Amino acid sequence: MTDDNTIREAVQSHYAAVASGGSCCGDSCCTPGGDAAVDVSLDSLYGNLYTADTTWLPPAVTGLSLGCGDPITLAGLQPGQTVLDLGSGGGIDCFMAARQVGPDGHVIGVDMTPEMLAQAERNKSTVGLENVEFRQGVIEALPVADGTVDVILSNCVINLSPDKPAVFREAYRVLRPGGRLAVSDMMTVGLFSPAERADLSAWAGCVSGAEDVAHYVAAMRAAGFEDISIVDKAAPGEELAGQLPETGPARLFSARVTAVKH
Repeated sequence: MTDDNTIREAVQSHYAAVASGGSCCGDSCCTPGGDAAVDVSLDSLYGNLYTADTTWLPPAVTGLSLGCGDPITLAGLQPGQTVLDLGSGGGIDCFMAARQVGPDGHVIGVDMTPEMLAQAERNKSTVGLENVEFRQGVIEALPVADGTVDVILSNCVINLSPDKPAVFREAYRVLRPGGRLAVSDMMTVGLFSPAERADLSAWAGCVSGAEDVAHYVAAMRAAGFEDISIVDKAAPGEELAGQLPETGPARLFSARVTAVKH
């Protein structure tokens, strides 16, 4: 298996290039790259991402929307809340969250890539929202104090982490009691082969880092989360949080994930 640092460096390099003006179409960003033998239809996985209004955002923000779903609508944010976005990228989810929580609320975006943070700061100046801040850090060791966050968002980022149990432990740590997780992420039913896991291009493309749904849920429960719900964006009527582990080839899907810290 490829070690964690190598994976993290490959992911950071990929998104630094995107932030610096690289293309996000075709076999890039959240689509398969390299030699991973994964059959993925972009339209079937993502479709139109947001039901929330994005027309007020400039192209510099919407053009760096690299997600796989709509955690903003999933979160049901309220005025005055403190919100944390894991892997905030160019800031689109932070800006939409900031508008919903209002001037009495606060939004923190954490990202490990300096180029993305620089772009997010430029976008913040353009959008003109003062209740947003961006911090550099990794989502496995968040630069956020214990018990200070009401809602955690993330959009197609947790799959990029080589240590997902650490991500969920950190998310649980920074949430207040009663705090919630509202995440869009790539997940699988079934497992990738070791060769697919070692494909760093596919990992950075939000494919081969995706976990089997049962393993994903197990990591959340081990961190302490309760009331876990996972549904396939394409089949929202079926609850998958009780899915047993699968050992066959991976079927990739875009998931809506919610959970609570009691």
